[in-house]
Amino acid sequence: MKYATLIVGGALLATLAMPAMPAMAEYPDRPVSFVVPFPPGDLEDVLTRMIAEDFEAEYGVAAAVVNRPSDGGPFPGAASVASATADGYTIGSFVVDIPVVGPEVGVPGLNPDPFEPLGIFLTYPFVIAASTDKPFSTMEELAAYSQTDGQVLGHFGAFLLPTQATFAAAKEMGFEWEAEASSDALDCNSLASGDFDVINTTIQQILPCLDKVNILATITESPISVVPDAPTLASITPDLNISLWNGLFVHKDTPQDVRDKIIASAEKTMASDRARKLADQTGAIVYWMNAADSAARIASDIEVSARINAMIAE
Repeated sequence: MKYATLIVGGALLATLAMPAMPAMAEYPDRPVSFVVPFPPGDLEDVLTRMIAEDFEAEYGVAAAVVNRPSDGGPFPGAASVASATADGYTIGSFVVDIPVVGPEVGVPGLNPDPFEPLGIFLTYPFVIAASTDKPFSTMEELAAYSQTDGQVLGHFGAFLLPTQATFAAAKEMGFEWEAEASSDALDCNSLASGDFDVINTTIQQILPCLDKVNILATITESPISVVPDAPTLASITPDLNISLWNGLFVHKDTPQDVRDKIIASAEKTMASDRARKLADQTGAIVYWMNAADSAARIASDIEVSARINAMIAE
């Protein structure tokens, strides 16, 4: 009996003598960064700033967008998120290229893919457009006309998925571009000046002259609100169901309870009046796609991207 009492008493003393373990702080308890690997001002930047503002208001901690553009495209900025601690204090706001192309570009930290999506919230309103002065108003008519009169395509960069899809569409429909070139400005003047016959651009670039432009196709998964009758490229060439979207990503090791708080705030932002207003003004497709559906979309885009690469290489 005395022996048992000594054991219990000794254990109690040992417990009391142990240093107190610090309580784990509830997320978030310090500033949070949303990394946008592009310069400020475009749709992904504006919407991510809305998310950061709402996150700050919801949880009472500072939240800011950190722009990290690079000559290497969005990949170095994404790599900086990959190297940060997986605790939800560094969140990536990434275009489709990060999970689809990123693992193949050779940037340290991106292969294998270190990220998982929290959700996709934006589809850029990419279109294939031509002046109404041209003797074609559909992709099918463009394909037929190009057999005898080659057309020059303007785009924002050959590496972008909408550009790749436009190249592949020509292959699929049996015609070739006479020439193609990238440009920083693809707007009403680009068509009016005759610099390009057809442009792969975003709808907001040509809103001022929409009455003088034919939208041959939208490179989106659903119609664009300001041109609801324009066909999607996937409705013309079903193998090319791809779009340029943006979503929120965290490192795969980020705890689920942390993810849930980020998701809850971002989902509210996308349903807000100011996000809807931005969509109405720009033609952007704004929504919230949950993590599981976003992962499925990425898997589909990887398959389509591989198919596009194979078509272009033929």
